[in-house]
Amino acid sequence: MPSSRFTSLRNAFLTGLVLVAPLVATVWVLRLIISFVGGSITPLFLPYLPEMLSHLPSLVWDVLATLIALGFVTLLGYVSHLFLGQFVGALGERLIQGIPGIGGFYNSVKQFIETFGAKDRTQFSKVVLVQFPRPGAYTIGFVTNTGQGELHTHFKNDHWAVFVPTCPSPVNGFFMYLPAMELIELDMSVGDGMKTVISCGAVLPTWNDPAAAKAALKKN
Repeated sequence: MPSSRFTSLRNAFLTGLVLVAPLVATVWVLRLIISFVGGSITPLFLPYLPEMLSHLPSLVWDVLATLIALGFVTLLGYVSHLFLGQFVGALGERLIQGIPGIGGFYNSVKQFIETFGAKDRTQFSKVVLVQFPRPGAYTIGFVTNTGQGELHTHFKNDHWAVFVPTCPSPVNGFFMYLPAMELIELDMSVGDGMKTVISCGAVLPTWNDPAAAKAALKKN
């Protein structure tokens, strides 16, 4: 019985030790940092403090000085990382642009993304399948406008403004007014449509309803 009680007390002590040890280690590290950083900086400005503030415990000034120093180091690291990242990015971009063949394709893709990227995707309202360049051949197009204007007075049916990009240089393409009834609206997002065009169909977004696509094609 005494042995069982001793084992229980030992286990309770070890459990408490496991819980307290991380807290003790954290406090010890914080005190070490504060005494090393704040303790080194505080004596530099403490003599110049007003008399009403100089009576505060030195620990307060050590903590404040440590927070200011850590904040300054963090800000310096962030600014350095920002400029260093831009420098490395610009250097890598110049190297890619210098590769024959790849450089031209990279510039085309970059221009396409900058023109119709995340900031300007709102000008593309939806992705559609277009019969182009002949009936029975389909390609991806982006609807840019479904509104009615002067041009629509010359159309017998409802027409939508559609941009059809070319591959492998999607920054170029064809702008057309096409009958809305001949367009097949897709469920994919504009971003997925861009990926499909840029990859020349090698990258296809996942979709869980392929039967609907066959049904839509039969209607057209």
